Amino acid sequence: MRVWIDADACPRAARDLVVKFALKRKLEVVLVAGQAQVKPAFACVRLIVVPSGPDAADDYLVEHALPGELVICSDVPLADRLVKKGVAALDPRGREFDERNMGERLAVRNLFTDLREQGQVGGGPAAYAEKDRQAFANALDRLLSALARL
Repeated sequence: MRVWIDADACPRAARDLVVKFALKRKLEVVLVAGQAQVKPAFACVRLIVVPSGPDAADDYLVEHALPGELVICSDVPLADRLVKKGVAALDPRGREFDERNMGERLAVRNLFTDLREQGQVGGGPAAYAEKDRQAFANALDRLLSALARL
C-alpha cells in the first residue's frame, strides 16, 4: 500500500509522522510536489516533482492514487476528487475526508474563499500545533489499519 502526500502544503511534522508509520508498517510513501523538496533518506520514500502549473500536483495525485491507498492533503477540492475516485484522504490535522462530509467541507471552503476575496476574513490556517500532530497520528493509525484490512 502507498501513502501519497501533497508535499507542497503538508507540514514537516505530519510528513515525518507518515514516514515513521511507513517504516513501522512497511509502506511506500510518495511525496508529490510542484517544487523541489527535501526527501527523507529512506528507501520507502519517493519524491515526484511535477511540472509547475496550477493544480499539476493535484492532477498527478488524482491520476496515480488508487482505491485502497491514502492521500494526505489539506486541499478540499483535491480531496473531493480523490474521494469520488474511492481513494482515502486525510488532512494533516487529522480530519478525514469522506463521501459523508465532502459537501459540507466544500461549502465551508467556498464560503471562506468568498469572505477572503471580499476582505472580510484574513490570514490562513492556524500554526500546526502539538494537538494537530496528535490528532493526525491517531487518525493516520486508524485509517491505515482500516485500509490494511481491505
